[in-house]
Amino acid sequence: MTEDPSGQSLGAAPSRGRFYNSGTGPSILPLDIGHQKYAALLAPDTAFWMLIRKEKLVEALTDANLISTQRDKAGEFAREMDALRFHLQPSAVYFNPTERCNLNCSYCYIPEEMRKSGAQMPADKLLEALARLREYFKRTMSEGRLPQVVFHGAEPLLNREAVFAGIEEFRNDFRFGVQTNATLLDDEALDFLTSRGVGIGISLDGPVADIADQTRKTWSGDGTFPAVVNTIKKLTGYEGFNVIATITEKNVECLTQLVEFFHKYEVPVCLLNVVRCTLPGAREIRAEDEVVTKHFLAALDRTYELFLETGRKLVVANFANVLVGIIAPTARRLMCDISPCGGGRCFLALAPNGDLFPCSEFIGLPEFKGGNLFQDRIEQVLESQAFNKITRRRVEDIEPCRRCAIRHFCGAPCPAEAHEMNGSIQTTGAYCEFYEEQVRYAFRLIADGRENVFLWDGWDKDAQTTFDTDMF
Repeated sequence: MTEDPSGQSLGAAPSRGRFYNSGTGPSILPLDIGHQKYAALLAPDTAFWMLIRKEKLVEALTDANLISTQRDKAGEFAREMDALRFHLQPSAVYFNPTERCNLNCSYCYIPEEMRKSGAQMPADKLLEALARLREYFKRTMSEGRLPQVVFHGAEPLLNREAVFAGIEEFRNDFRFGVQTNATLLDDEALDFLTSRGVGIGISLDGPVADIADQTRKTWSGDGTFPAVVNTIKKLTGYEGFNVIATITEKNVECLTQLVEFFHKYEVPVCLLNVVRCTLPGAREIRAEDEVVTKHFLAALDRTYELFLETGRKLVVANFANVLVGIIAPTARRLMCDISPCGGGRCFLALAPNGDLFPCSEFIGLPEFKGGNLFQDRIEQVLESQAFNKITRRRVEDIEPCRRCAIRHFCGAPCPAEAHEMNGSIQTTGAYCEFYEEQVRYAFRLIADGRENVFLWDGWDKDAQTTFDTDMF
């Protein structure tokens, strides 16, 4: 029904929706993906897409059967996206057992004073926190599913005794992970974690000490490269192992060498994450989009070559998530590149004093504290004003994202970064062009039938095809 300015009904809209992009017909936009033979057609609101041979674009845009099929499927696609964006419940916690760190990385998002002398959660409180989290997840998750707890930081192993006690006591209640700088992972710690199937993520920013140690160093200025490489060697063959590299202007030109290094040591999964520009120190060493894109895509190309040479994958997980977000949106594993992001709706972050934040990136920003685990019910925290700011952030409300055809493959990350860089979460963060080029690259892989090499084995175990056509 339509209305005149006075609010009086004027009857049903007259269009029968027979054409793209007019009347009540479906909307679809062409996208140049940089491929010799193919372009993409995308429906921005539902993330529906097709790859079309370039000479068939006009034919596709005027094909009555295709228009009718998309119109009939539009409701299903919209419901799937709505469920993914607005109806998930938290299933993970980034648990920060300490604010302290034995390193002084130049891009860390945690304020320096907190890392020097911040709070540390006592062992008895850590056990109480895990018990409270267990009870919450029992109320909200289906039986048989285990929530995930990742001990994060700062450096969680500075509170090693408490962390290990928690893992031991609650090993049947959670899937545990530890994200560490690896400098405190001695043989005893490695044996404890691997024997209990704990996921281990470590950080390394370069294939040689001269590069890696520029951004990751101790408070006295010493590098960490030898210790981290020694740990990588010891973890060779352990499936629950990944390495995170943070991309800055200091290492951006060596990303290809870095993936070769990871592949050499049989790292199964890595993340090549652009530095989050939440604090000035990170913004000072940020590499420009064009430079990041050039070297990041070259590194992805190299992982494909390495697979052809050896038959062994090195999955770059942050790109794999963009790729699978196009192919099968509900199969995403990470939730940074969608809006609202995963903060406060797929996971939450716990500070050492029990304060709860939507994401670890917000620790140190008091206005995003939603409550305290030891004082408040988590259900109430999730509905707090602080959390709602993040869980109700929609890419459709952000300029220029609301006009972008690929907005649901990017999501205008990261709200913490946007807030600190630009003064509002209702703005874009850094790296718009970088994400744009990742999507184009992903579509080229799909067009060439090469996408599976870049994805986790078994990623499509529960995936279903809702629409497929080879007419064009």
